Amino acid sequence: MNKPNNHSYNMKQDSILRVGIVGAGRIAGVAANTLNGMNDCEAYAIGSRSLEKAGAFARQWNIPKAYGSYAELIADPDVDLIYVATPHSHHYDVTREAILAGKPCLVEKAFMANLRQAKEIVELAHERRVFLAEAIWTRYQPVVGIVRQLIADGRIGQPRLITATLGYNMMHKERIFRPDLCGGALLDVGVYALNFVRMFTDAPIVSMDGRCVKSDTGMDLTNAITMILQDGLLANVQSSAACVGDNIGVIAGPEGNIIIDNINNPQRVTINKRDRVFDEEIHVPQQITGYEYQFSACRKALIDGLLEPREMPHQETLYIMQLMDQLRAEWGVRYPMD
Repeated sequence: MNKPNNHSYNMKQDSILRVGIVGAGRIAGVAANTLNGMNDCEAYAIGSRSLEKAGAFARQWNIPKAYGSYAELIADPDVDLIYVATPHSHHYDVTREAILAGKPCLVEKAFMANLRQAKEIVELAHERRVFLAEAIWTRYQPVVGIVRQLIADGRIGQPRLITATLGYNMMHKERIFRPDLCGGALLDVGVYALNFVRMFTDAPIVSMDGRCVKSDTGMDLTNAITMILQDGLLANVQSSAACVGDNIGVIAGPEGNIIIDNINNPQRVTINKRDRVFDEEIHVPQQITGYEYQFSACRKALIDGLLEPREMPHQETLYIMQLMDQLRAEWGVRYPMD
């Protein structure tokens, strides 16, 4: 899929990537803070549903342009990349509008509400030959290459078990309970646990089972997922919007294990030999927030004339959406857009 797009947004090597942020919530703030610390990317514009909110955000983060609608930001000819930071439930419409306008897009995770929406958006981007990426920030971080190399070097032998937990107390957030905002733990934090498995093995999943505890509104608050892969590996992951998890990921093989301290933003990788004897500890490179890697990846892809980032191909985005659709169907967790 990494074909030249021959699009007007092919960037020059020395160009600064001017990012237009759609949505002015917490994640948008993290993105703006990140971009303010980068040399080759900048927070150029903010679009919100009210000019007052956009203006306040622009002043807080020193952003040159503020728009009181998403459409105005998308229409700005100086914006190189649209960063979609709205809730999952609102990704489809704004991303579709941006692609139809020929604007490259980086869309927050979970990419869309469901697989149907994801397929439509990816197909539209291919048809229009517009760059599109999912902002699952862990996929872009240097730790991915570090851990893949450790596995390839045989440090723990053939991986046989992957475990991971990601949990935050989000019970105070109304959106977690609302089907119309694609609430629940799966699309918010479970997506990271699924990606953690897929980052380190691409073996086909032979079987997958899951269980969840639901809210009164029918959204999954805590879930557990077990996957058996074709190569004999078993993955067991949990996610929760109701409690504080340890957020640790472990890849275990017959010769030892690799422990990642936080699957949502890894800072430290520990390698143990047999009998859990300590072997080595690796600290990831110093970062601004960790978000910078996805913006840099998009900039590089646009310079190279690609339709998707190397780190998170469209096929992987669609596969994760398929897994989440399958799990929600099993659990009876439904959104209005399904």
